[in-house]
Amino acid sequence: MFGIVLGLILLMFLAYRGWSIIWVAPITAGVVAIFGGLDLLDAYTDTYMQGFVNFAKQWFPVFMLGAIFGKLMEDTGAASSVALAITKVIGKKRAILGVVAACAVLTYGGVSLFVVVFAVYPLAIALFREAKITRRLLPGTIALGAFTFTMTAIPGTPQIQNLIPTSYYGTTATAAPFMGIIAALVMGVGGYMYLIWRERKTKEAGEFFTEPNEQKVEAIEDHKLPNAFLSFLPLVTVILTLNLLKWDIIVALLAGILLIVLLNVGILKKFTQSVNKGAAGSVIAIVNTSAAVGFGSVVRAVPGFEKLTDLVMGIQGSPLISQAVAINVLAGSTGSASGGLGIALEALGDRYMELALQTGISPEAFHRVASIASGGLDTLPHNGAVLTLLTITAMTHKDSYKDIFVVGCAIPILSVVVAILCASIGIV
Repeated sequence: MFGIVLGLILLMFLAYRGWSIIWVAPITAGVVAIFGGLDLLDAYTDTYMQGFVNFAKQWFPVFMLGAIFGKLMEDTGAASSVALAITKVIGKKRAILGVVAACAVLTYGGVSLFVVVFAVYPLAIALFREAKITRRLLPGTIALGAFTFTMTAIPGTPQIQNLIPTSYYGTTATAAPFMGIIAALVMGVGGYMYLIWRERKTKEAGEFFTEPNEQKVEAIEDHKLPNAFLSFLPLVTVILTLNLLKWDIIVALLAGILLIVLLNVGILKKFTQSVNKGAAGSVIAIVNTSAAVGFGSVVRAVPGFEKLTDLVMGIQGSPLISQAVAINVLAGSTGSASGGLGIALEALGDRYMELALQTGISPEAFHRVASIASGGLDTLPHNGAVLTLLTITAMTHKDSYKDIFVVGCAIPILSVVVAILCASIGIV
């Protein structure tokens, strides 16, 4: 038990310091192995790598195709076209709502969080300038649309945080739809009301929009973008084929990619570079998450794991509570929603599935709570998406992290509580 706790603390500390989990995870897994009485070399070459390889084998196609899909949406201008169309409908006076909605549509359509940040930022700057809203609220606004309800809660989202639980609970991407929708409303409406309140308070304090000092933001030129309706089609294709036609996520993403190519055949020569970049970017993403899952495999192999399991399972109340706590803690430790989710379900997924069968709680409820819980404490200061968002928006933790924390961490944790309450009264 001491080795497991020490390994987790080291993993969290080193991740917080910005050290790559690719090499930190096997080192901290080695700490767990030594204190657990395992042979160090065998623990790495067999137990750790088995967990690493199994996860990569199962999920690499999804990571790669998702990254390629997002990169093609970005490079063809389709992502910007969709975002611009949405904000035009909502209007410049509701700048915060426009940015949130644009981010939400793109992420729910399967575009990766990082691509959404790059695609929406120039548009968000223009809207905030027009509405005279301080740039301090920009990271929190993008985080609400991209990092929360469309990532984990809305049924059918093709984001990896909603797909990982399917392999442990035998569920689909639309698992527990009512729980998901209610949790999404808590996150979306709650986060939006908070940001509107913050907008009013900052304006009352005399804070308004200021131009970025050392950053040139290129304005989105409407006439250079592809048709907005056609740009929506690949997003709709991924969602409909995944959830209505029940195609495998790999086939759904391939369909979306093929449609992007067909709709932009005039710039076909540029696609090779986009596909190369998307594929290369996916390698880092899958290796990071696989490294975290490998750590979970070593934790599961040591004798102290049974005591840890008893401790986690011993949390009073519904087993959904212990699952939510475990995933939140691990997501916070790794600074990664998918990483924390992968560790927790790799180590405890089969136990929770047994509990689902024993207690009569739907596996779908376990799926949805697991997915939502992964998007809570993951948004701590060392999270990679948070660091990227602050870098792109030219803000610092001091400037904007408070707002990111409220909309991306505090309110999502509240939504987990609401989801568990729903499950307890039979709303799944």
